[in-house]
Amino acid sequence: MSRFFASTTVTAAILLTVAAGCSGDDSRGEAAQVSATPRSCPAIADTPVQLAGGSFAMGEEDVYAEEGPVRQTTVAGFWIDPHEVTNRQFAEFVAATGYVTVAEKPVDPKQFQVPADQIPAHMLEPGSAVFTPPDFPSNNYADWWEYMPGANWKKPYGPDGADAVPNEPVVHLAWDDMIAYAKWRGGRIPTEAEWEYAASAGKRSTNVQPEEANSWQGAFPNHNAETDGFKGVAPVGCYKPNANGLYDMVGNVWEVTSDYFRPGHDPEDKVNPKGPSENAAYDPYNPGMASRTVKGGSYLCAPNYCQRYRPASRQGRDPGLGTSNVGFRLVYDSEPKA
Repeated sequence: MSRFFASTTVTAAILLTVAAGCSGDDSRGEAAQVSATPRSCPAIADTPVQLAGGSFAMGEEDVYAEEGPVRQTTVAGFWIDPHEVTNRQFAEFVAATGYVTVAEKPVDPKQFQVPADQIPAHMLEPGSAVFTPPDFPSNNYADWWEYMPGANWKKPYGPDGADAVPNEPVVHLAWDDMIAYAKWRGGRIPTEAEWEYAASAGKRSTNVQPEEANSWQGAFPNHNAETDGFKGVAPVGCYKPNANGLYDMVGNVWEVTSDYFRPGHDPEDKVNPKGPSENAAYDPYNPGMASRTVKGGSYLCAPNYCQRYRPASRQGRDPGLGTSNVGFRLVYDSEPKA
């Protein structure tokens, strides 16, 4: 998978790639900014939760067209991580294996699919996309996204920013990085249906209230009221779990699923669905490659910009580039080892 999809200009390629992940009818864009944690958050366990299989109403039809139609969907039982994979957990994997993430490696200029003299030098350096809030109201994602050399999972705000916080979700990972961790841990990336079943917890999908998840309060992208106590990404366990005992299924960071993305659901694919094939995948915001589906919104979802902090929310995400607003958790087909 390439880190960037084809575009007529390098700048457009970078911005469109990283802007995937939160949209209304006109635009999309999110990432992470410096975290502030004025309140304490309890330590929570890493032990995966076992969920029995069952049926649920998957999707929504009254918010964004790509989330419907609603279909009664059945999934088999599985185990699932109680929270997003954290920096602490990913650091254990790196220490054990010596793994180097995509964002820590130089960029192959061939992946831009434009002449080499059109590529700004800094965009060939190892790095990732970081949210930089503007001082003015804007609906243009170019005003708040920056490709920052030196940004990666260990330095989520760039080389001059703070180090990764151990109990915050790990970000700036590409698909290959997540798959490598999953194989090491003995799990896999959940399907969209499994993820939404776990997130819904027996209820219909609706927007959460500010006290229920880490979302944006104020006018995105320039005014963050921080009424929930967080300016950026929150540590896992700061909000109450859902009825399945799972934390941060909505808000905080988007979570990657194994399904390829295509707008809308196949109404006939109802039993353990796995989404479209790679050849049938299509992301209108990233037409140059097959995107993966991300779920649940992030702390940057705001009423004035997007309504994505719901179990049924879904977007496409370039699998070749990590960003600072996207994480993941694992599922397991049998009880995982401690």
